[in-house]
Amino acid sequence: MVRVHVVTRERLNSGAIATLRDRIFGDLILPDDPRYDTARRVVNVTVDRYPALIVRAADAYDVIQGIEFAREHDLPLAVRSGGHSASGLSTTDGGVVVDLSRMNAIDIDPERATAQVQPGATSADLAGHAQPHGLALSTGDSATVGLGGLTLGGGIGWFVRAHGLTIDNLRAVEVATADGRLLTASADEHADLFWALRGGGGNFGIATRFEFQLRPVGTVLGGVLILPASREVIEGYLAYAPQADEGLTTIADLMRVPPLPFVPEEQHGELAFVVMVCFVGPADEGQRALEPLRALATPIAEMVAPLPYPEMFAFTEAGTVPHGGSIRAGFADTLPPDAIDAILDAMENQTSPLGIVQLRGLGGALARVPADATAFAHRDRALFVAIVNVWMDPAEDAAMHRAWVTNLWDAVWPAASGTYVNFLDDDGEERIHDAYPDATFRRLADVKRRYDPDNLFRLNQNIPPMP
Repeated sequence: MVRVHVVTRERLNSGAIATLRDRIFGDLILPDDPRYDTARRVVNVTVDRYPALIVRAADAYDVIQGIEFAREHDLPLAVRSGGHSASGLSTTDGGVVVDLSRMNAIDIDPERATAQVQPGATSADLAGHAQPHGLALSTGDSATVGLGGLTLGGGIGWFVRAHGLTIDNLRAVEVATADGRLLTASADEHADLFWALRGGGGNFGIATRFEFQLRPVGTVLGGVLILPASREVIEGYLAYAPQADEGLTTIADLMRVPPLPFVPEEQHGELAFVVMVCFVGPADEGQRALEPLRALATPIAEMVAPLPYPEMFAFTEAGTVPHGGSIRAGFADTLPPDAIDAILDAMENQTSPLGIVQLRGLGGALARVPADATAFAHRDRALFVAIVNVWMDPAEDAAMHRAWVTNLWDAVWPAASGTYVNFLDDDGEERIHDAYPDATFRRLADVKRRYDPDNLFRLNQNIPPMP
């Protein structure tokens, strides 16, 4: 931590810090604060950065103070919502972190089926508040994912086929801009900014409040179907999942089976195709929608039942635990046999027992929104593919684990096209262009020029302002 104190003293003075402390309603956390070491951490334990200060904002005014402080002192500015950024972009060395975790208020209007949500609220927070009203929003599939970062990137969630992306249910965004303004962007106000905020990431400002249209969702048919890991099963899933009843959204992980109580003990640790399912609609219709998956092979185990939507997050609880991680991901319409064989071979030669290959069937409501309606453009693809390696000990050889991901992705990538900005690692400029087709990228760069011409918001999957 010594180097952080040096950075702070060289670039800042005690008067400037005291003034900032007096101006904000939230907390100002400096390197000598006992909370600092916890506050600077993110979910990825391999990211070990030391910001000069952390503004744990209480409201939009605090957010603006953090923005202005970073701009006036020419410091890097990072924004933290849930801290799930794969590449650790929600923190920085020697700069300012605007931490939104205290801004987690949620206000449900059951008559209008809308929610006013602050960016520090998580997927589980919103699900829990909306559930008593029989309402829900398709958000991240992990409980602790912050709605700020998730929404700005698009939001592929548990209802993506039934109700589209998170941004497809977004009515308005309150956003603090680089010049210290607080704007409301919607279809009627600052429509160019509203378009960009729906998928363009954190390039245009810091979202301080969202207004969402909620959907009638109470009980879902949810759970896990565990199938044998074979090329035939995977091919059958890839063919069926994008064409299934739109009420059915699935997330299928090729992985080692954890010691779940409903799984035969002899299968623990064995490679399997674990399909998490979430059906919106009558349970009998959901059971019929699952039959083609059950018919792919005799299931190893199954636990599927009607349950309140918030309970779906129990199936992804492992993703909330701090861990090391590496990821490559993209969209596809199919995977050829040689790519599936490469995946199966790689899973037999893992560097970590926690590595997975994740497949998601898309289509449905996601695909019915025009590609140019939002900055999230890859709506016509049938599948989403992610290769994820996870390890728990930060002292492990991260290069080895990352090489496993890279080598497998090289085998899969010829079948893929485009990617999802929220699943980008520190992959460089080329992959950002994979997330945004040329016309989309140019339009985003033009909006960036208007709202952040000096690229203050650059600690993200960055889109430089158009000259």
